[in-house]
Amino acid sequence: PKPQHAITVAVSSRALFDLVEERRIYEEHGLEKYVEYQQDNENVTLKPGPAFYFVKALEHVNARLLELYPDDEERFDIVLMTNNHAQVGVRLINSINHYGLTIERFCMTGGKSPIGYLTAYLTNLYLSADSEKVQEAIEAGIASATMFSANKDVAYSDTQLRVAFDGDAVLFSDESEQIVKEQGLDRFFEHEQLNENKPLAQGPLKGFLEDLGKLQKKFYAKNERLNCPIRTFLVTARSAASSGARVLKTLRSWGLEVDEALFLAGAPKGPILVKIRPHIFFDDQMFHIEGAQKLGTIAAHVPYGIAQKYHKST
Repeated sequence: PKPQHAITVAVSSRALFDLVEERRIYEEHGLEKYVEYQQDNENVTLKPGPAFYFVKALEHVNARLLELYPDDEERFDIVLMTNNHAQVGVRLINSINHYGLTIERFCMTGGKSPIGYLTAYLTNLYLSADSEKVQEAIEAGIASATMFSANKDVAYSDTQLRVAFDGDAVLFSDESEQIVKEQGLDRFFEHEQLNENKPLAQGPLKGFLEDLGKLQKKFYAKNERLNCPIRTFLVTARSAASSGARVLKTLRSWGLEVDEALFLAGAPKGPILVKIRPHIFFDDQMFHIEGAQKLGTIAAHVPYGIAQKYHKST
């Protein structure tokens, strides 16, 4: 059973580790050769993948929580959720042990979709390199994102989990984005000002921000606000003056807060993300994901809302 009140983060093996070469072998030579290659290389440690430093940061938060609340199970529970075959498990276990990660729960589905297991594990967040599985999970109501590696190596904080979220179609519904796409920016600004006091509906990652907020409060309760190992960022293309108030009032109505809110008024997100250096940045638009990647940010695509229709048609 899941530890009581734990926040379950399910990560695929291709998100946790760099399995690009192994994937190529699978696609070009088939399953048997792939399994044979993995078994022959059982003692060769896999290199970190896009979710690796995020998982390390989750474990650092767990260690700090354990110091402050030794009897409390309200912390991150990391599950390796992979459609890999069990024969590949030894190499994954060896690599996890090499890096000193605490991942006790494995779910290896042998080619079957893991989505049913995600529901059974009461998953709070699912990260995968497989966009089809992520789409399936989103449709099942599970907060999910497709992981993309950064194109440059950057140093990540070892002492603070840093998570950056886009707003519309990530924390919030895509209601406002629909108006931008279908009726243009002027109508969007007018709509947001008219509805400034009406909270936006929730988006797929609202629950995960809520989970992070709950853990932050546990640190605040022990007078650790200034030394909190979790920091959250809202990085939105919205403009503060014309459409920012509704976002901030929505968060307030939910009883949630972000540590930093950056309203970019349409400017590229990549340069700001370089300064933030998040372990993960969630966005619904591939344009922003690619811009973040180029400058060294590990980005996670949330396939939700109207932007997906426009992305597929281009």
